[in-house]
Amino acid sequence: MAYQNPAKKIIPSKLETGVQQFLYKHVGRYIPGWMTPNQVTLIGALGGLFAIVCTALTRLSSWFFLGTILGLAVHLVADDLDGYVARQRQMASRAGAYFDLITDVLLSTFLLIALGFSPYGSLEVMIFAAPVYGIVNVTAMNYILYCNEFLFPRLGPIEAHISYVLVSILSMATHGRVLFTLFGVSFRIADVIVAVGLIPMYYEMVRLQIQLFRQLKKQEKS
Repeated sequence: MAYQNPAKKIIPSKLETGVQQFLYKHVGRYIPGWMTPNQVTLIGALGGLFAIVCTALTRLSSWFFLGTILGLAVHLVADDLDGYVARQRQMASRAGAYFDLITDVLLSTFLLIALGFSPYGSLEVMIFAAPVYGIVNVTAMNYILYCNEFLFPRLGPIEAHISYVLVSILSMATHGRVLFTLFGVSFRIADVIVAVGLIPMYYEMVRLQIQLFRQLKKQEKS
């Protein structure tokens, strides 16, 4: 049974919105009528798991990054279409929303850890990136709980997926070559991309936390 008061989704990223609309129009209508939103989410989760395993297997060959890219593509498409199916077929549920969020967090966290243990990334860099998406989603869950809003970060899932694909392609192209060493840490192309991306991501993480705190304080006073 669909719940009656789903959270209002706020998506500041025009790229995210554009990709979603494209998938809704050109892919969503082909989803079988018997398929539930949670089944679509599960397909995305399996794609994410495949991406993580392939990233770990790059110890054997950089060609496994092709599997990473494929898994990311499957996850991205399913991650956008599970909500579409839920809305179109009036099957939205709190359990489904949680399932969607937690699988996204698991993908981002373990993909970065797998990259950190691979020959193409440094664990010292990845440990600072791995928790970010999870923390952002904790904030998002509290927005849903207290404000009935599902607030996407300005740098959302589509930007994260593009970054991971870029890391995969450039890691293959550079063969994991060390570009420079800083404080005893060897930086490869994946580390550079992730480190640069952490600047806006940490800003966005802190901004959302402060914004929610101020909003809750304002609600308490009213």
